[in-house]
Amino acid sequence: MLKRIAVNDLRLGMYIHEFCGAWTAHPFWRSKFLLKSSKDLERIKATSIAELWIDVSKGLDVEQGAPSVTPEQVAAEVEASLMVVTEQKPLLLKTSMDEEVQRAIELCERSRAAVIDMFTDVRMGRALHFEEAENLVNEIANSVSRHPDAMISLARLKKTDEYTYMHSVAVCALMIALARQLELDAKSVREAGLAGLLHDIGKMSVPDSVLNKPGKLTDAEFGQVRMHPEAGARLLQESHRVSAQVVDVCLHHHEKVDGSGYPHRLVGDDISLFARMGAVCDVYDAITSNRPYKQGWDPAEAIRKMAGWTGHFDRYVFQSFVKAVGIYPVGSLVRLQSGVIGVVIEQLPGSLLTPKVKVFFSATTRMPIAQTVIDLSERVGQDKIVSRESAKQWGFRNIDQLWNSQASKKSTA
Repeated sequence: MLKRIAVNDLRLGMYIHEFCGAWTAHPFWRSKFLLKSSKDLERIKATSIAELWIDVSKGLDVEQGAPSVTPEQVAAEVEASLMVVTEQKPLLLKTSMDEEVQRAIELCERSRAAVIDMFTDVRMGRALHFEEAENLVNEIANSVSRHPDAMISLARLKKTDEYTYMHSVAVCALMIALARQLELDAKSVREAGLAGLLHDIGKMSVPDSVLNKPGKLTDAEFGQVRMHPEAGARLLQESHRVSAQVVDVCLHHHEKVDGSGYPHRLVGDDISLFARMGAVCDVYDAITSNRPYKQGWDPAEAIRKMAGWTGHFDRYVFQSFVKAVGIYPVGSLVRLQSGVIGVVIEQLPGSLLTPKVKVFFSATTRMPIAQTVIDLSERVGQDKIVSRESAKQWGFRNIDQLWNSQASKKSTA
């Protein structure tokens, strides 16, 4: 039986099932293990993670009187919180998803090359080319304004050796989409995009051997990674070329509203709006991307998990983010009431519960079926999404090919 408990109630002999937070927030290679080491216990308590799941069938239970929550209770709370944001303010789509994907593929390649060049300059001690960064943000903003699903979905697909660079592109696109959802003015939308593009510039002070390490980080290595916000903020401040908002996102995108983040343990409204936006966008892209040491989560599963992390994100900003990317973002594997399984291929203006889904498998017969696109907005009352599904559990591979065959070439098997 699983129970969610506070980290402060964790004790030796408990079996850790999962940490309630992104794997980037802790230095552990595994998320499932029996806690036997006092050193590991102290390391867990030293992280910014406030809660975790334990399996009481494999280890000790909580002490009498200590609070805990069951998976059923959490699931009910999460679903209720997501239902609050089912209605989406329609944003004008200027082009079709297929058309914008073709443009966005080329833009992603140009963006990758440009960010590699910019970040390499920083690593070599050369000046950052801010004009190039601003031009890139404008191009990404134009793509998002035409059809946000295309650039956001493509930027999630990364080769493992280019994660640091494409993560910056992805967070830029997500920040722009979120800023538009929040109805910020055009200048602020561009500032949000630039902040997303440069939020991890401080990682250029961290050795590649640490950034791309396939195994567990040592305490010293984890400490190096946690210093990147301050390193990046210093670099941007010394340039005198970006706004205080951009610097602030670089410095504070790892803060949490409950004060457990870093580097300054800011609480609630002490964290700027842009930094609260950056926190959501940074984590979402990180946990949905494949890494050398971790397979990315399904987009819909990522949204569900993030919704259940208490004290991590600003509620209003997170709800606006869900409106921007969807409860079931493009690439999500879902089961329909009709008994078929498919992949979300496009969000539609209006309701977040009725995207377009390409179905390809029968959950009843456990056999493939002819691929068909179902527009759930046209089948209200006849069919609907009833659950998120795991590609790993079903044994499905190359799911991204189903929503766009060209897009899937960007990902790593």
